Amino acid sequence: MKKTLVLHILRGAVGLLFVFSGLVKLVDPVGTQIKMSEYFSEDVLNLTFLEPWSLELGIFLIVLELALGVWLLIGYHYKFTLRISMILMLFFLFLTGYSAVTGKVTDCGCFGDAVKLTPWETFYKNVVIFLLLLILWNYRNVFDFREAMWKKILAYGIPVLAVFFAGWTVKHLPVVDFRPYAVGKNIKQGMEIPPGAPEFKYEEIWYYKVDGKIKKFKTEDEPWNIPGAEFVKRETKEIQKGYIPPVHDFSIEGAGGDITEEVLKADDIWLILVTEPTALDSADFEKIKQAIDYFQKQGKKFVVISSDFTPEMEEMFAISWNVPVYLMDGTTLKTMIRTRVGVMNLQNATVKAKHTISDFLKDKRE
Repeated sequence: MKKTLVLHILRGAVGLLFVFSGLVKLVDPVGTQIKMSEYFSEDVLNLTFLEPWSLELGIFLIVLELALGVWLLIGYHYKFTLRISMILMLFFLFLTGYSAVTGKVTDCGCFGDAVKLTPWETFYKNVVIFLLLLILWNYRNVFDFREAMWKKILAYGIPVLAVFFAGWTVKHLPVVDFRPYAVGKNIKQGMEIPPGAPEFKYEEIWYYKVDGKIKKFKTEDEPWNIPGAEFVKRETKEIQKGYIPPVHDFSIEGAGGDITEEVLKADDIWLILVTEPTALDSADFEKIKQAIDYFQKQGKKFVVISSDFTPEMEEMFAISWNVPVYLMDGTTLKTMIRTRVGVMNLQNATVKAKHTISDFLKDKRE
């Protein structure tokens, strides 16, 4: 009896963890797309042919994880669910283990932006989950779950709803925003480092050739004072991780210089954010022009910010519209807003509104 209760608790714990992990990513599937693209990039796994499918594969993994969690909780096709869950965890173990060992991906995004874990923390978490699944598999015959219509409805209904919800979220914006640029967040406050926060500490490692052999020295050893010592190289080693504020890379620059402070001090300013400039089409340019016309007619202060300045943008913005385009780091832009072209309203550095360009124009027409 006690063993059965423990197994029920383990099954429920793994199922709930899968459901939680799936849900926090489901509210922001574009975030998973970005993370998948990072793994597929040439510098990481070099699976660049999969990059165009990052969104679809990301949604598939999200829905699969959510479905497996639900199936574990209700005991639907229990043995099959355990098999697929273990295969999925082996896949996650490979990804997170690769991230931890190589350091190429510093955040696997396993809990989206809701819970941040280091690569090693994520890897160990996945090891524990896999071990729990092995225990459940070893005692798989203890349970004799009965099939029922309500189980089928939940088992297939929830994944179908999840797919539609993910599609809606991609078209609009995440309904729950865990990022430091969510509506209501103050960007300047997000840049602050609290008193007493740990500081980054580094150590210099010096390599000098002494008596024909290359040796390592610390700065206090002053190897440059060793007679006949020949400098080879110097390395900087991080010995203590410091506090990194939620907002640490918010910088806006253009031909006229840095306007970051001007934007953050503005009482009311609208930002037109272009996260994927190379993907802009004629429809995107038309929507951007409509937004610019609206701001100009209403006398509202606005600025266009992009991760790059393409020839097409130069032709439209600089030549046709005479509107300057400012530049920002692409990763920061995609953190700020999960759409190709979006609109954000700041009031004294506080995010008051965020929209896709389509939703913004639709709202203004209504």
